Amino acid sequence: MKFKKPLTVILLILLMFFQSISGIFGGIGLIIDPSGETLQIPIEWLADSPFNNYLIPGIILFSFLGVIPFFVLFGLWRKRFWAWQGSLFIGVILIIWIIVEIIIIGYQHNPPLQFIYGLIGLLIITFTLIPNVKVYFKPPD
Repeated sequence: MKFKKPLTVILLILLMFFQSISGIFGGIGLIIDPSGETLQIPIEWLADSPFNNYLIPGIILFSFLGVIPFFVLFGLWRKRFWAWQGSLFIGVILIIWIIVEIIIIGYQHNPPLQFIYGLIGLLIITFTLIPNVKVYFKPPD
């Protein structure tokens, strides 16, 4: 079976799908229950943060790491030239999110979500910068 999309593009699409779904559902979970209890996130993690609860982080997560990646996912699937830049943007935003989260609440290793999502951010950036991915999404002349 031969795919029209290079394997690297398919893997990038899968990474973006995972990020989109987890951002949407994680954000909704924090918006619906800003205490974090539903997602088993201790409210104590916010003690030294500017937030009283997880509502604002949930809105940011839902928007920037859920909805926007969903649109980028659509663009990647449909081979839209803007999706390449969008993919790079999402990878960078995800890394920034993890760094800021670690600065605010510290590194939480149980579960190792910061490590996992940091790795996903790096993989999104890496796959986006692979030459055949750049060529695949090259804008029309």
